[in-house]
Amino acid sequence: MCQEQIGFTLWFTGLPCSGKTAVANRVAAILKDRGLSVERLDGDVVRQDLTRDLGFSKKDRDENIRRVTFVTKLLSRNGVAVLTSFISPYREMRDRARREVTNFVEIYAKCPVEVCMERDIKGMYQKAIRGEIKEFTGVSDPYEEPLHPEIVLETGKETLEQSVQKVITKLGELGYL
Repeated sequence: MCQEQIGFTLWFTGLPCSGKTAVANRVAAILKDRGLSVERLDGDVVRQDLTRDLGFSKKDRDENIRRVTFVTKLLSRNGVAVLTSFISPYREMRDRARREVTNFVEIYAKCPVEVCMERDIKGMYQKAIRGEIKEFTGVSDPYEEPLHPEIVLETGKETLEQSVQKVITKLGELGYL
């Protein structure tokens, strides 16, 4: 008889191009290789399907995270390892997700905005600086850093594998692996 998997959520947050998705994708692959049931919820993908009706005002961003929190809560309470990667710029909504979601682990992809700009292959930061993109987090819209994340990834200094290893180590410490 196999042991039932404990559901948990890894909530990756950080500026655009800070490395959230890259780390989350690599961690998800490792967890799948270990036989866990894993779901990935990524900002770009979710906005194509679940929240395409929303813009980028504070009200719409809050609604986006509210919907993601609902889906995440359903999955994690049913034994799924959920890895989300969303800018989720506002502490209030991340704190709400923490209260509602089973076994919530906040992971802050901390990266200087200058490094994020260098990584930005889509040119979003430059468009935001020129005023072509309104309400862009890190330029014309705020990002509220987490106060007490379980994990801080220094994605501007660490390699991808170092960041991934931090997450895997913490999951072991928390008893999820």
